Amino acid sequence: MNVNQISVFLENRTGQLAEITHLLADNGIDLRAISIAETADYGILRIIADDAERAASILLAHGNILTMTPVMVVGVPDEPSSLSKLLAIIAEGEIGIEYMYSLFTHPNGKAYMVFRVADEAGLAALLEANGIAPVDKAELGLK
Repeated sequence: MNVNQISVFLENRTGQLAEITHLLADNGIDLRAISIAETADYGILRIIADDAERAASILLAHGNILTMTPVMVVGVPDEPSSLSKLLAIIAEGEIGIEYMYSLFTHPNGKAYMVFRVADEAGLAALLEANGIAPVDKAELGLK
């Protein structure tokens, strides 16, 4: 099961991240995850929001440039070696990870990892073959 990630292109200027999070907060959008990558010229803010469609609409209305990307979220036990074991399974299945980051929440004793991969169907099949289910939107409180 995929969830929608919003990627916002940012100028490298002080306060822009605060402006965006404030805008979303003022509109009742709850963030589940946030990641930022930067280059010398710009940054990419990646977020998972409780209501991705509404968050994207608000950001677009305020002049932000963004894309919506499907990503897979996988829960692993929140204990030593769980992530390592999952990454070993993905490596053995020869699935390339473009990037990953974690969610804020850890309900049910699990840590939740967000994966963007080149082969989503391959990752889904690999997880299923290893008895690992991707997390659905309801478990994360997403609309």
